[in-house]
Amino acid sequence: MQTHHRLSLIEQLQQLPDPRVRGRCEHDLVDVLMIALCCLLCGGEGFNDMADFGQAKRKWFRTFLRLRSGIPTHDTFNRVFAALKPEAFLDLFMAWTQTLRTSVSAEIVAVDGKALRRALDRGEGPRVIVSAWAASNSLVLGQVAVPDKTNEITAVPQLLRALELAGCIVTLDAMGCQKTIAKEIQEADADYVLALKGNQGQCHAEIKSYLDDAVARHSEKAPAKRNGVPLAYTETVEKDHGRLETRRYWQSGQLGWFAGKDDWAGLRSVGVVESVRQVGPAAPTVERRYYLSSLGVDVDKFARAVRGHWAIENSLHWVLDVQCGEDRSRARAGHAATNLATLRRLALNLLKQDQTKKRGIKGKQLNASWDHAYLLRLLAF
Repeated sequence: MQTHHRLSLIEQLQQLPDPRVRGRCEHDLVDVLMIALCCLLCGGEGFNDMADFGQAKRKWFRTFLRLRSGIPTHDTFNRVFAALKPEAFLDLFMAWTQTLRTSVSAEIVAVDGKALRRALDRGEGPRVIVSAWAASNSLVLGQVAVPDKTNEITAVPQLLRALELAGCIVTLDAMGCQKTIAKEIQEADADYVLALKGNQGQCHAEIKSYLDDAVARHSEKAPAKRNGVPLAYTETVEKDHGRLETRRYWQSGQLGWFAGKDDWAGLRSVGVVESVRQVGPAAPTVERRYYLSSLGVDVDKFARAVRGHWAIENSLHWVLDVQCGEDRSRARAGHAATNLATLRRLALNLLKQDQTKKRGIKGKQLNASWDHAYLLRLLAF
């Protein structure tokens, strides 16, 4: 992964093209964006919060912003975010994020979509943002909005091409289990672990049949080989608040039987994960999930990739909804929904990167709201 020169965040924002008519703007673009970002870092959510936050912190903001016409109104915040070109803002976001990212061998990069559930117009479905989450770095590496009247399949390749993925392991759920996406990942010098479900009907049926039969004949005491079927095995056990979950992982690199092998770029192994969950005295539930992978047979690495994928749900999507109020946001004019989604992910990256406070996201937001020195430290001033 290449090294990136690090500009301060305010220097990055100053380079962003202003979409407004020159000479008719009362507020500098960088002022609007910095107030909005600081508001999110302190737990605010929408345009009204940004205007109120700016008024409350007016004296402090004057120490490093021009504020030539005072604090923008909530309507001004709305208009600016609706007009801002999302591609330019995303480029800035990704360039800034690369300066925070550290090199991690075989880093898990989980790619998944999330709906902006309340940012929709009458008669339309919710907008969807596809994000890439670097599990070891705890960073959103990038995002792209799914074009109207399409699905995530169209957006994922665009996001993959924009990221630096060499040496990483890219994971996707069943929606992203596509031959073209596997090829994109291989061309980026990365590996993949793709969840396989019924959307790949014949492929899913063949691999399910093979692995179910292999697992049935597998002996934990001799995991390397049983009845001629090579199968690597490991398991994990988690106990938490009355819940016991055992996950069993099997992986095979024997693919001579698979007629569609050559259709998947770099395919080297298939795997299955069996989750056995028991909550209290209730009967346990059992679920199996099947995977295609370009990884060689290394069941511990395969298990790490599968578990790492779910970090995007727990460490990103859940936090965006519960701590950052993304599902409550009704911003939808122009590009406002997409640009606010980018700003939330920028704020979340800054909060997660800070190691000076041993607190969760909400605790860091509270600290930032009452401690100007800490807020400036988050902004890396």
